[in-house]
Amino acid sequence: MIRPAAPDDVPTILRFIRDLAEYEHAAHEVEATEDDLTRSLFGDDPKAFAHLAEQDGVPVGFALWFLNYSTWTGRHGIYLEDLYVTPSVRGGGHGRALLVELAKITVERGYSRFEWSVLDWNEPAIGFYKALGAVAQDEWTGFRLTGDALKRLATGS
Repeated sequence: MIRPAAPDDVPTILRFIRDLAEYEHAAHEVEATEDDLTRSLFGDDPKAFAHLAEQDGVPVGFALWFLNYSTWTGRHGIYLEDLYVTPSVRGGGHGRALLVELAKITVERGYSRFEWSVLDWNEPAIGFYKALGAVAQDEWTGFRLTGDALKRLATGS
């Protein structure tokens, strides 16, 4: 079963985020708190959204996403920030069901794209996404500004 997240799910979502970060060898990078997630997902004007996968009424995975925009199509799209399924139930269709739900939202709302990134070493995920018909955007290189570099640019330095 796939359902939209509710405020009571925030501790579970944060646990899944930490589990995903551990899998990606980046546990030390998680700064998010329950308060951060509550504000982002359920505040007055949420900019991020989440869905949970459940098995026998127990959350076993999540998808956290937000809207992006394509100037080329003139329409919004969905950007999947995180997809995680508990290792013990992987292969049971939960990840696919989460992606199906987000694809439905994309189509129903008239959005033009459903996009995400995957670490280049995560071969199981890459194979899974390709089997769904997703196409790697190999000609693009992602960039990110954080910390001191972000602050320097913000001050015009």
